[in-house]
Amino acid sequence: MARRPIAFMLVFALPLAACAVGPDYRPRTAPELGVPDTYSVPADQRAREDLVRWWEKFDDPQLAAIVQRAQAANLDIAQSVTRLRQARESLIQQRASLFPSVSASAGASRSESLRGGTTTTTLPDGSVTSFSTGGRNSFSLGADANYQVDLFGGVRRGVESARAGYEAAGFDYATVLISIEAETARNYVLARAAQAQLANARQSLALQDDNLQIAQWRVQAGLVSTIDQEQARASRAQTAASIPSLEASYNGFVSRLGVLTGQAPGALKAELEAVKPIPRGPASVAAGIPAETLRQRPDVRSAERNLASATAQIGVATAQLYPSLGIGGSIDAGSSALSSIFDVITGRLFGNIAQTIFDAGRTRSQVRSAQAAADGAFLSYKQTVLTALEDIENSIVALQAAQRREAEFRIALEAANNQAILARMQYRSGLTDFTTLNQAEASLLSAQNGLVGAQSDQSTALIQLYLSLGGGWDSNVTPEAPARTSTTTGGTADGN
Repeated sequence: MARRPIAFMLVFALPLAACAVGPDYRPRTAPELGVPDTYSVPADQRAREDLVRWWEKFDDPQLAAIVQRAQAANLDIAQSVTRLRQARESLIQQRASLFPSVSASAGASRSESLRGGTTTTTLPDGSVTSFSTGGRNSFSLGADANYQVDLFGGVRRGVESARAGYEAAGFDYATVLISIEAETARNYVLARAAQAQLANARQSLALQDDNLQIAQWRVQAGLVSTIDQEQARASRAQTAASIPSLEASYNGFVSRLGVLTGQAPGALKAELEAVKPIPRGPASVAAGIPAETLRQRPDVRSAERNLASATAQIGVATAQLYPSLGIGGSIDAGSSALSSIFDVITGRLFGNIAQTIFDAGRTRSQVRSAQAAADGAFLSYKQTVLTALEDIENSIVALQAAQRREAEFRIALEAANNQAILARMQYRSGLTDFTTLNQAEASLLSAQNGLVGAQSDQSTALIQLYLSLGGGWDSNVTPEAPARTSTTTGGTADGN
């Protein structure tokens, strides 16, 4: 008879356990997120090209090698992997709530009389005798099981929320990964640009040394005043003064590359010492349509998963408004001797239903709070989408502007070079003054550095465009935490 109430509760509980309160998550469409059909700037909207390993498009093996080292050893990436592992464990813990908990216990004890402890007995012949009862042994075994029936799906909504949180952590890892790839490539480009500017400055310094020598000879010959000599000295000193700052900039970029690859700042100095040209990528990139941003950008997909997690939390809070059913049981065995411990076994089965009657509106307030959190997650999702589109359009315009600037600086460099050659020849022949020569060579150095800057800007704008398009990871695979990883080395997550 004692089993009938529990069976009665189960008959009604099992059908209810198939439902889950709270809203079901619905993915948002591109129009709901404010995604336009086309970009507002001129863009190549052909099908988006494969950008998983975009750094290889620069055709610079050293750049590719350094990016790969950053992928494997960067500490920011390693930290994101640890956060991904934590999110996986949270999901495992939440899933455990779907199953019963079982515990077992065993005990042994012995009792001894410390004082007294004698028993007086009258024998059949009428004599009275006393004897000590001595110590006693006691052994026990037990097992307990408890199960909280998920009547209204609160636990399942919690699992749903934890799963979305785990997936969001995977996309957060991918966001860190592609950011580190882009930062590594950008610093490599800037290091090469600093080398080119240093070469320009040293070349100009050599010419100005020669000009100063010529000016000194002409002053000694009485052909010109000392003004030419002082102008030459001033120009030479100004150019020489720019070299230390360029060397400091170069050192900063190389040091940053060392840290990005998980090493000491000076780890790559010897490797990058040889001067190489600025890596140049393709002139254009097939960007696809704006709606592809919803799938390709990991930060957008993380925001979408955060919205799914927040939506599931509404169900978790709503389930607290309804009754809860707990079922449990225990088995116990005990004896004063191990050989007879299973002679007597007792069992217990129980069930209980609990319902909050009054909590001054706390639970309903928690539901409203979860709804507000979901509304905020949607707004954050939409903001992330719009920011991603802004990044793409700005990168496209920056790349196009750098390309136009490079074309103009090439013209300026050609003209400045011709002007400097003519001015140098005329000054040596006494046909012009030193001011004209000085201005011509200053224009030449400015045009050389302008071209280097435009080339560097073009490469960094291309890198930024690859980053804004979500390049550098496989968007067809949701990153997952590795089964095992060391705490002292930077591991990468599955799916990269």
